[in-house]
Amino acid sequence: MNASTLVKKLWNFCHTLRDDGVGYGDYLEQLTYLLFLKLAHEYAQEPYNRDTRIPKGYDWASLTSKVGEPLEAHYLVTLHRLGQEQGMLGAIFFKAQNKIQDPAKLSRLVQLIDAESWISLDADTKGDLYEGLLQKNAEDTKSGAGQYFTPRALIRRAGRRAFRRAIGCADLGAETQGGLRAGQSALRQEEQHDHHQRRG
Repeated sequence: MNASTLVKKLWNFCHTLRDDGVGYGDYLEQLTYLLFLKLAHEYAQEPYNRDTRIPKGYDWASLTSKVGEPLEAHYLVTLHRLGQEQGMLGAIFFKAQNKIQDPAKLSRLVQLIDAESWISLDADTKGDLYEGLLQKNAEDTKSGAGQYFTPRALIRRAGRRAFRRAIGCADLGAETQGGLRAGQSALRQEEQHDHHQRRG
């Protein structure tokens, strides 16, 4: 399956959960926990063989071996157990909760994630997926999360102005290097356009 098809599938599943009252933020949170476990599982396999420090019995394999209510019960136990671990693992899962109350839909999401090799997807694809979900969450008026998300179009505009004034973009809400690159690219296009107009 190509990257755009996968992103579309996850989006469609998000809408299905939304009908059950699961907001974009909650979906994003659950997707993050599940993808973290799936990626850790992939990195623990050949050729990587990394020690992910995820306790056996609370890992991705322990989730995929269950469906329905047994999966939901084990997922709750897994989130709680991983939240008690030391270091980064405990920080990621600290006070984690399952927000997907329908066991059948949780099973479907686990199957959907399990069917793909996430390591093979490039960083841009994973980033586009998360950025899209964050934007949907920001647009959701009930969540009030819009104050924490800067749309890419605004970052481009701010980047253009910042480059014109030779100041950094960090103060203008460009949280990533993508904002800097977008501003620089937009400015170059404008300069090329102006140059062609002057010559023509």
